[in-house]
Amino acid sequence: MPMPGFPGLRTWWQGRPPAAGAAVMASGIVSVGLHLTGSEAVSQVLLWLGCLAWVALAADFAVRLATQRQRWLADAKSPGALTAVAATTVLGTRLSLLGRHTVAEAALALAVLLWPVLLILVVRHWGRRMPGSVFLCCVATQGLAVLAATLAAAKSTAWLAYAALVLFWLGLALYGLALPCFDPRQVFEGPGDHWVLGGALAISALAGAKLLAADSARLRLWNDDDRAVLRDVTATLLVLTLACCVALLVAEAARPRLRYDVRRWATVFPLGMTATSTLSVGTALALGWLKQPGQALVWLAVAVWLVVAAGAVRAARTGLFSAG
Repeated sequence: MPMPGFPGLRTWWQGRPPAAGAAVMASGIVSVGLHLTGSEAVSQVLLWLGCLAWVALAADFAVRLATQRQRWLADAKSPGALTAVAATTVLGTRLSLLGRHTVAEAALALAVLLWPVLLILVVRHWGRRMPGSVFLCCVATQGLAVLAATLAAAKSTAWLAYAALVLFWLGLALYGLALPCFDPRQVFEGPGDHWVLGGALAISALAGAKLLAADSARLRLWNDDDRAVLRDVTATLLVLTLACCVALLVAEAARPRLRYDVRRWATVFPLGMTATSTLSVGTALALGWLKQPGQALVWLAVAVWLVVAAGAVRAARTGLFSAG
């Protein structure tokens, strides 16, 4: 996005990678987690910070598409491009929880338009030994499922719930396809986006919980067999999510990576998503004992968000001064 009169700011902004959208994802999902714990004031602060960042990134996305087509295409081929879809669905979900369903529906429509274009471009350029961002194909797809299921419950719309169910299973299939492409050494060497390995499982568990919650006596979406399968798969996904979170925390302790990297926002997002999915699955499956670990994970995600945000501010200030 052009910034006449601010050459340092313009240079710094133009060097921003596509994965910067993970900051919006992180802010949005931590906002959702805080909402579920009743911390509404802090939740809304993070929501509006995420919305402001989304507007800036969306404007830049449009400007590059219109004026820098080759640069836009190069960026769109990287897995980080799918943060545009995921960030839009996460904010849409949070806005729907505020009762702003029309805005959430617009977010879903926009994400649906972007999703196939970016997904095809990204998947066609998969290779071997890829970073954790390869799982963004699953995250973006499950983000659509989460938002569609949230709106289906809010608006009592059956077809949206069925569409969300299709996206849920497609997201799991994409996770399975991405897994062989992931370089396992990233668990000990990755700069932050290796956490998407678990974040994709977490958002899949959240999608399952949202699908279960969307059912009602009025809609009668799932028969007993379908509901049992959804419950079992959702519970299994949460177990895998928590196990992956523990493994990644152990790897971080064994090989600390304390230097700030923009991809650290892709660490905050899975932590927030793990917290949110734990709370949501606990509610959907009537497992009240999950409330305490879910709340603890929310505040852990908030703490990591603050640390990464501080690193981002320092990095931005350094970049602005050096660019200027």
